[in-house]
Amino acid sequence: MDINSMYIGELTEYCVEKGWPKFRAKQIYEWIHKKHVASADDMTNIPKSIRDELDKDITHVKYVTHQTDSEDGTRKFLFEMEDGQMLETVFMQYHHGNSICISSQAGCAMGCKFCASTIGGCIRDLTASEMLGQIYMAINMVAAEIASDKSEGIPSKEAIEEGSRVSNIVVMGTGEPLQNYDNLIRFIKLITSEAGYNLSIRNITVSSCGIVPNIRRLADEGLGITFALSLHAPTDELRKTIMPIANKYTIAETLDATDYYFKKTGRRITIEYSLMDGVNDSMEHAKQLAKLLGSRNYHVNLIPINPVDEREFRPGTVSHIDEFKSILEKNHINATVRRGLGKNIDAACGQLRRKYGI
Repeated sequence: MDINSMYIGELTEYCVEKGWPKFRAKQIYEWIHKKHVASADDMTNIPKSIRDELDKDITHVKYVTHQTDSEDGTRKFLFEMEDGQMLETVFMQYHHGNSICISSQAGCAMGCKFCASTIGGCIRDLTASEMLGQIYMAINMVAAEIASDKSEGIPSKEAIEEGSRVSNIVVMGTGEPLQNYDNLIRFIKLITSEAGYNLSIRNITVSSCGIVPNIRRLADEGLGITFALSLHAPTDELRKTIMPIANKYTIAETLDATDYYFKKTGRRITIEYSLMDGVNDSMEHAKQLAKLLGSRNYHVNLIPINPVDEREFRPGTVSHIDEFKSILEKNHINATVRRGLGKNIDAACGQLRRKYGI
């Protein structure tokens, strides 16, 4: 059993099978998804006899340690799953609210040449409860940190809740989300449930290197999340040298699928493009990218590549990146350069990994 991954209807059936009153399901659901308890022992309005049974079926995500970037306040957490697998999760602070970057798999099988997450391959998919657990545990840890900070007096309950609440979720950590499709969909439905955390579905972004059939499948779900395609090259030939997925699906096939997603959902697609000095960042590459995207209403997120010890890729100069961006804009392509939060603690894009120590 994995009650953290259950919808409220499934949890009600679980309680009935146990011989408990139906109303216990709502209480348990709120303890898990609204109050984010890590143990059934904390469910104070549930009888001890029930709590003892519940704890056997609760998924436990254990906090191990964390780092904080002294420049921008980004926190990188290391969590341990029940089978010993480790995950890195990033909590980022913006003026518009807090965002969290979660992992969808323990490791990654995609083999992208510039990414740390794929080093060591993919061990297994994460359950919906393990994806939720990263968020709930991070919220609890940040709340505890805020509560313990007495530098400006004792923080109010409201200040603690506001400072720790997550308003945006990006499924961009370790793993390929669309390879873990069913668990991903269950996670999205649980985190947006009005009976639980109740996050706006428009505040969820899922990033994929381009599993074409599942992009179309995601479009047909009608969820309306933001979809981000990790493209990183304007031609199939170049993309094949850095992203093995390009050997299975062409750029044309992939963009056809994202066009379908836009048509079905009305949600603008984000194109992620990591700029690697001397690899994919020439002005000719910028022109090819502009031609490729053409009149599509897509947003290009330019990402100066973040260094990884085992990889040789490095970013170009700021002026070079600005020139690349300028070419896109002159061709009426909406583009921004991503602010690289957490780089000092290896928490930025492409730096997360399945790790056993920080």
